[in-house]
Amino acid sequence: MSDPRIDKLAHLLVDYSVEVKPGEIVLINSTPEAGELVRAVYREILLHGGHPLLRLGLEGLDEIFFQCATDEQLDFVPEIRKFEVEHTDAQIGMGAPANLRELAGIDPKRIGRRRKVLEPLMKRFMKSREEGGIKWVGFDYPTNALAQEAGMSLSDYQDFVFKACMPDEKDPVAYWKKVHEEQERLAEVLEKVEELHYQGPNLDLKMKVKGRKWINCDGKINMPDGEIFTGPIEDSAEGFIYFDYPSEFYGKPVEGVRLEFERGEVVKFSAEKGEASLKAALEIDSGARRIGEISFGTNSGIQICTKNTLFDEKIGGTIHLALGNSYSESGGVNESAIHWDLVREMKNGSQVKADGKVFYENGKFLNF
Repeated sequence: MSDPRIDKLAHLLVDYSVEVKPGEIVLINSTPEAGELVRAVYREILLHGGHPLLRLGLEGLDEIFFQCATDEQLDFVPEIRKFEVEHTDAQIGMGAPANLRELAGIDPKRIGRRRKVLEPLMKRFMKSREEGGIKWVGFDYPTNALAQEAGMSLSDYQDFVFKACMPDEKDPVAYWKKVHEEQERLAEVLEKVEELHYQGPNLDLKMKVKGRKWINCDGKINMPDGEIFTGPIEDSAEGFIYFDYPSEFYGKPVEGVRLEFERGEVVKFSAEKGEASLKAALEIDSGARRIGEISFGTNSGIQICTKNTLFDEKIGGTIHLALGNSYSESGGVNESAIHWDLVREMKNGSQVKADGKVFYENGKFLNF
C-alpha cells in the first residue's frame, strides 16, 4: 500500500521548493531505491505543466568508476553534463543510497582529483542557482542503509524523515512559509553584526562577518531545511573548534575533528577517526583549508543525530562550519573543489557573542 506522505512530499518539493512552472524542464536525479517518490515527483511535475527528465543511477557504479577509470577518464567531463546545467530550469536531487560505504576502499586522492575536475561544473551550477537561473532542491530518501546508519528501524527512520520535512502534514507549504518569515527576521539582525565569537567546551573561535549576507534556508534548497548561514571574511578566523558530530568524506567516516585557525586558514588538525580522509580533503586545494560557510541550525523538529549531514546540520541548537567553497550569494569568495559541512553541538554550555554581547547561548537565540 502506498504511503500517503509520499504524495504530500512530492507536492512540497515540486510546488514549494522549486516552484515548477508550465513549460519548465525539470531534471530528477535519483536511484531505484527511491522509486515510489520518483514516480510521485514525476507525476507532480506533469500536473504542474513541466517536462520531467529522469536520470537514475545504480548502486556500485561510482565504485566501478574509481576502480577502473584511467587518468584520462578521471579528467573527462561529458559536454552533456554542462548542457544540463544550462538548459534545465530546475533539478530535484533525491539521494537514496543502498550502501553508504561504497567508496570506502577508494584512494581519497583519486576522489579528490575527480572532485577538482568537476569544480568548474559545480561553480557554473552554483552561479546559475544564485543568480536566479536553475532551481534546485536536495532530499535524502529513507533507505535501509540510512536507517541502519541512524541506528533505527526503517519504519522509525521513515517517520523521522517525514516529520522533519512536514511537521505540519495538513499544510506543509504553509509551515515552510512561516519558517521563512521567522528566519528572515533573524537574518536581518545578523547582517548588522561585525564579529562573532564562539566559546564553549573545546571551542574558542572568532571570525568577522561584516558586510556579508545571511542566507535564510527555508526549504528552497534542502528538504528538510532550517538554518541561517553566511560566508565569513576569508582571512579572519582565529582560534580552534571541535566537532562532536560524526561526518564522512566520500563514504569514509570521520569523527572527532579538531581544527585550529590562524588568519583564516587551518594550521593544525586532528581527527579521532578518519584523519587520513581529513588530511586528503584539506590537501585538495588551498581553499579547502578556509571556511566557506558558518551556520546556525534552527530546525527544532530534528533533535537526534542520524549521521546524515543533510539532517544533522539542521538540528536546532547546533552550528556547522563548512571547509571549502563559499556560496557567492552570501558574499563569500573562497574557492575550492570541496564544501564539507562539520557539525557541533551548542546545547552544552556554549555561546556566541555578537560584537562582544552574548546573543546565542545553549543552542538558543536570546531576545528574539
